[in-house]
Amino acid sequence: MKTVIVAVGSTRRPKLDAVQDALEEIIPRFQAATGFEIVAVNAPSGVSHTPLTREETMKGARQRAETVARIARQRKEKWQYFVGLEGGLDVVLEPAGRCVFLENWAYVADGSGSGAFGRSGAVQLPEAFVKSVVDLGVELAVVIDTYAEGHGIRDAQGAWGVLTRGVITRRDAVRISVISAFSSLFAAVRSDPGPSF
Repeated sequence: MKTVIVAVGSTRRPKLDAVQDALEEIIPRFQAATGFEIVAVNAPSGVSHTPLTREETMKGARQRAETVARIARQRKEKWQYFVGLEGGLDVVLEPAGRCVFLENWAYVADGSGSGAFGRSGAVQLPEAFVKSVVDLGVELAVVIDTYAEGHGIRDAQGAWGVLTRGVITRRDAVRISVISAFSSLFAAVRSDPGPSF
């Protein structure tokens, strides 16, 4: 059985577990008789600790993947896929005011120049959180720890778990973004436009 090596630009356990979950679902559907191995690589995002726009969050995910690909080239590693993950906020202005959503983004590249983004769903932050994070610049992880009276929540259920009372965890949100990115990448790489209709 062929083993695909997937390098992830993170050493955080919830993110790595989410990638593991995603690959268990997606790899057999697109690459029959293929196993996989995950390599964790510390890769900075190059964006703020809590990105405040969708564009910045996407940029952070892409930059992590590109950093991992660069490390692979420097070390002459035979990693086939490079995954960058980033969580951040999307501020949407509505007639009644602003809505701020927590999202997770993944970017997956295959080393040949092909890559694709994937996004989780989104959960709206309460206004008290928005004031702390967006207006005052407090890191979301700090706000969540304070709200939930805990420590290191981002390495457990994350803000997602706190806001949804465990229905959707950070691991779940990252898993969806990774599945979405890999599905898009595989579809783009393997697509055959066929006859025109």
